[in-house]
Amino acid sequence: MILMTVSILFSIAIFQIASSEVRTRLDRFQTNFQESTNNIPPSYQSNSFRDNEVIQASENLSMQLLYANLIVLVVGGFGSYFLARRSLKPIEKAHEAQSRFTSDASHELRTPLAVMKTEIEVALRDKEPTIDELKEVLSSNLEEIDKLTKLSEMLLQLSRLEHTKLKMFPISLNRVTNDILKSFKNSSDRISVTGKKMQIIIANETAIIEILRILIDNALLYSPPNTKILINISKQDDFAKFEITNEGVGIKPDKLSHVFDRFYRADSSRTNGTKKGYGLGLSLAKNIIDLHNGIISVTSEPDKETTFTLLLPLNYKFQAKTKN
Repeated sequence: MILMTVSILFSIAIFQIASSEVRTRLDRFQTNFQESTNNIPPSYQSNSFRDNEVIQASENLSMQLLYANLIVLVVGGFGSYFLARRSLKPIEKAHEAQSRFTSDASHELRTPLAVMKTEIEVALRDKEPTIDELKEVLSSNLEEIDKLTKLSEMLLQLSRLEHTKLKMFPISLNRVTNDILKSFKNSSDRISVTGKKMQIIIANETAIIEILRILIDNALLYSPPNTKILINISKQDDFAKFEITNEGVGIKPDKLSHVFDRFYRADSSRTNGTKKGYGLGLSLAKNIIDLHNGIISVTSEPDKETTFTLLLPLNYKFQAKTKN
């Protein structure tokens, strides 16, 4: 409607200007023609000739403007519809993601709270509970509180990353990896690192530590005991490459594209018992990688192995120094 209103207003203005110009030029032509010749046909001497020409020119101009406005209506209408849908698509996706995130977060918060409430209610119904029974209830509630605390921290981290610009400095991916592995002392015999060549990247060290910890922790949790976790650090084109591979049930091909979605669990077998997670770790890892202009991907062979690959931009200035 806005487009057509503007088009019609311009058409009216053009019509008025063009009609006035045609009338003025015909008057001038008629006057000059009469002055330059005496033998003028009567039909050319009257004002009716001029008026007829003006009317005909106005009619032709009106039809042309009408056709032009119809073209503007059709092209502008379809074009506006297409552009509006294109502009609203990311907003619609964001709204759906936000709604799904709120729903999933509410569900995850509700579950441990319901467990705690049930256990407390059962304990209160027992008229003569023993100290051991009360300790068991408190211990179970403490576990649920720890889960809620972890979930809250992950949600806060995700929220901060969406509204924060990370400060980045040159760091050694090899050094950061070795520092993180020191915190996995109980599993050090399971983790093997290859790639001695130093890879210097521009990154936020705290964020990189978080993402590597998530990937190593996932590899340990979702692989059978006594199996090896293989980490390889190398270079690929303009990126430092971090690969971590673990054996296990793997991820089905139709699930791979969703593993970085919030609250998504690729397979219930990967989240049973003590391995149960909230499906936020990999989403957090994806956000961190995006902030570093890097790439994270996953490949998996069901019932065999799963490999997560990180590509982080190299800092060539410092990389050159390490070569010398």
